[in-house]
Amino acid sequence: MKNISVAIKLALKNLAGNKARTFFSLLGVIIGVMLVIVVLSLGAGMKEYITNQLESFGTDIIEVEIKTPGKSAVSAGNMGGIATGISITTFKLHEAERIAGLEGIGPWYAGLMHQDVISYKEENQSAMIMGVTARVKEVDQKFGIAAGEMFTDEDDKNLKNFIIMGSKIAKDFFGSEKEAVGKRVKMGNQRFMVKGVLQERGGAGFFDFDELIYMPAQTLQKKVLGADHIQFAMFKYKDEEQEDLLVENINAILKEEHNINSPDEQDFAVISMSEAADIIDDVFRVLNFLLIGLTSISLIVGGVGIMNVMYVAVTERTFEIGLRKSLGAKEGDILKQFLFEALFLTLFGGVLGILAGFIFTKLAELAALRFDFFLTFPVTPFSILLALGFSIIVGVVFGYKPAKKAAKLSPMEAMRDE
Repeated sequence: MKNISVAIKLALKNLAGNKARTFFSLLGVIIGVMLVIVVLSLGAGMKEYITNQLESFGTDIIEVEIKTPGKSAVSAGNMGGIATGISITTFKLHEAERIAGLEGIGPWYAGLMHQDVISYKEENQSAMIMGVTARVKEVDQKFGIAAGEMFTDEDDKNLKNFIIMGSKIAKDFFGSEKEAVGKRVKMGNQRFMVKGVLQERGGAGFFDFDELIYMPAQTLQKKVLGADHIQFAMFKYKDEEQEDLLVENINAILKEEHNINSPDEQDFAVISMSEAADIIDDVFRVLNFLLIGLTSISLIVGGVGIMNVMYVAVTERTFEIGLRKSLGAKEGDILKQFLFEALFLTLFGGVLGILAGFIFTKLAELAALRFDFFLTFPVTPFSILLALGFSIIVGVVFGYKPAKKAAKLSPMEAMRDE
């Protein structure tokens, strides 16, 4: 025990006596540990944010959406295909109505999206248009009217030129929600009356509901796009125990409607909110492993730097090692001293890296808040233990060979070299 105490004291003394070298040796470890903390914290914060946004729609919902045939709904291939203009026009409103007739299905709505320029007098603004059926307010828990009223099913069937404006875009055009109601705006060569204005809602990821415009689904289909398809439908269900059966039945209906005989032909996806939550968990789990693997490279680089510094220290202190050995120090004592030096380097670097990571995550929260994203990036005990554990392992692994070299030095050779 006394030998360990002496080794620790000598290790700390040597580190304190070479402050500049110690600091530069720490940098690689500090950066590596900070990155591990930041990656895990940002991942946890984004996962929590996306999960909360998902749950805000309700956990008792099944979504049907279009997808690129032969691709998974959450794959890059599907997202890329839709984004680059692959048009899936096979999902029809009557199919959503047939699904809504299943036993166990409650309120539902269907919709499609479009982007266009809205004009009022001299004011022009590009806006995202969402064409939806009228019962959206019964399914979407956060859908609320601040002024005016929602359009009806009859308005949808009769292709009325009504819109519901997001609160921000209404204020941009008219100054207030109440002033917007009853006004007429222009889109293309048609005029649309503002039937109502939504309550302030904020964003979901990079999507801002307060800049969104809703209109009857069939008005958007037939009078704006000249189309007869929809892109998605959301169905509330009554009994959680029926979720799997309903998903199965919905799949069966759409396969029949689309005459699909092979999974590679499937141009739709049926996703329950519980399944979506599982997908989010899986995606972030894989992402965390990948990013931790990448950030650990910086820790390994820091470890290589420490190993080089330790080799230099062994060379510089050859006489000291020989003197200690001639006075009775054993190989194990020298090994412990240099191993503790490497260990303390990475341990101190780990602590400073955790502190730097904590500061960085708080700055990231403030930056997100500046853009109206209420995100928290928690520094969890798991991330702290992982970062510290990683740094200690790096210290032991990369400090062992220089320490072993020092321990093996012969007293006579060491003192002769000096």
